[in-house]
Amino acid sequence: MTKNKTNNEENLITGESFEELFLKQSEKDEKLVGSVIKGTVLNIEKEMIIVDVGYKAEGRIPIREFMTSEEEKVPKIGDSVDVYLERVENKFGEAVLSREKARREEAWSQLEIALDKKEKVTGTIFGRVKGGFTVDLGGAIAFLPGSQVDVRPTRDLQHLVGSSQPFHLLKMDRRRGNIVVSRRSVLEENRAEAKAELVSNIKEGQVLEGIVKNITDYGAFIDLGDADGLLHVTDISWRRINHPNEELSVGQKIKVQVIKFNPDTQRISLGMKQLEEDPWLLAKEKYKMGTKATGRVTNITDYGAFVEIESGIEGLVHVSEMSWTRKNMQPGKIVSTSEEVEVMILELDKEKRRISLGMKQCQENPWKALKKDFKIGQIVEGEVKSITEFGLFINLAGDLDGLIHLSDIDWSTVDEEYMKKYKKGDIVKAKLLEIDIVKERVSLGIKQLTKDPISSREDLKKGKTATCVIKEITNKEMIVDISKGVRGIIKKSELAKDRSEQRLDRFALGEKVDARIMSVDLSKREVTLSIKQLEVEVEKKALKEYGSADSGASLGDILGAALEKAQDKKVDKEKSKPSKPSKEMGKKEAEVKKKAKNSKKESSENKSKTDNSQDLKSKSPDDKTKNSKSKKKLSVEKKAKKK
Repeated sequence: MTKNKTNNEENLITGESFEELFLKQSEKDEKLVGSVIKGTVLNIEKEMIIVDVGYKAEGRIPIREFMTSEEEKVPKIGDSVDVYLERVENKFGEAVLSREKARREEAWSQLEIALDKKEKVTGTIFGRVKGGFTVDLGGAIAFLPGSQVDVRPTRDLQHLVGSSQPFHLLKMDRRRGNIVVSRRSVLEENRAEAKAELVSNIKEGQVLEGIVKNITDYGAFIDLGDADGLLHVTDISWRRINHPNEELSVGQKIKVQVIKFNPDTQRISLGMKQLEEDPWLLAKEKYKMGTKATGRVTNITDYGAFVEIESGIEGLVHVSEMSWTRKNMQPGKIVSTSEEVEVMILELDKEKRRISLGMKQCQENPWKALKKDFKIGQIVEGEVKSITEFGLFINLAGDLDGLIHLSDIDWSTVDEEYMKKYKKGDIVKAKLLEIDIVKERVSLGIKQLTKDPISSREDLKKGKTATCVIKEITNKEMIVDISKGVRGIIKKSELAKDRSEQRLDRFALGEKVDARIMSVDLSKREVTLSIKQLEVEVEKKALKEYGSADSGASLGDILGAALEKAQDKKVDKEKSKPSKPSKEMGKKEAEVKKKAKNSKKESSENKSKTDNSQDLKSKSPDDKTKNSKSKKKLSVEKKAKKK
């Protein structure tokens, strides 16, 4: 009985041990769920591989999970493989295993190590998604953004799909299963290394091959493989290029020469035209001054047109050298872009790489022909082509016009208002005055059809007296009309004999004055006159005829006598021939009367003063003085009457 009791206790103790062991094993198994464990291949079926992981039941894994880029061969029976334990047992009592997840977990572990060490990883682009591509990193799926595929935008990436590529890990989140990679950073890193090597060996004058990467208004960027260089628009060709796309296109392979290299900034300047012969080297020998050539209009500006006479050799035809006749016309109205024109070499500067060309020189000079057909002084007839502020342009022959200057329209005036009588299209006659071939100018005149009033009048001589009408008063002089077409000048100093009377405010516009002609300049058509000189001569004549300095008569007495004589003559003329007195004569008489009155007043004042002074002394000298003065006065009057 004791023995049986002991056995039962042992059995009880053994049973408790198995339960504990089972629970412990179960806990252990549960801890392994979600991890990678070792398994052994027991059997290979048509689509499944049976793997033993040490549990009471085996697991089944699809063969396709073993057919990857890394595992191209199916494992054999007895091979040890890493599998991912998803569950210890399913409803069929089998372990749930995955080779794909095992690879993924293994890849994540390796990727985390690579991320910490900033190492590159290898993956395969296998699909396109929104915004980028999917990459297989040995079981772990990563996202490759479109901006991180290449160093420059690339439309066609089909050649990258399925190929193994290096990547940099940008971001990893194991919990969310998120991985972001970059191919661009790898390329930039490799490019920097290669660029450093290229730059260290680059030399000016070196010829390289590159691909047009980008085109701008000022040039093109050339990919030299490991570095970029700038090809300026002026270094693409010897000929004028308005835009680089005239010669280049993106993706084009070209040969270039290193023009300049800056080791500090690592900037590379490239050139294409330097690989060709400079056409300017032989330009001076090929294009002599005065020779003709045919070229193509490449560009038109406000001041002329550029003509290419040879590839790389371009000259300017100034607007003044385009036509003999069309001077003020826009160059675009004479020639057009790409037009073939004949030009003449006027000047060539090899150092400045500049050629001056002419188009009109290839045609006959119409101004020379005009000088042959027309003679100076000839009367011509033409149509008014245009009216300007300075004159009229008259058509003579073809496109040749002659100018009638404002000053050559009428003898009497130089006024813009006078031109209003002419209209565009009017036919006018004019005299040919000058043909200037050098200045390409023809001068005409209308007033020259008639004689100059100054030269044709006999009364416009020095010393003659002229009656003038005041037309203009300035600070220094008066402008007067002597007659139609004849104007004169009276200086301020020539307005009167007395300085106090030399005032311009004494005169008014439209007033008539008499003046003595002092000079006549036919070349300048200028007549100078003097009122002062006329007054002096009148006084001299009066003194000569009616008294002298020794006679004792005052100037007023003399002028009064002259006035009386003038009046007597006037009466005689009126008796013989009745007529109205002229305004000029009335004016002269008034002036003489005024002067006589003033002179008499002065004389009487002087006489009064003398009488008063003599009265204080004695009466007898006064009587003698009075008698002598009265006698003298009577004698002067008698003389005047006799004369």
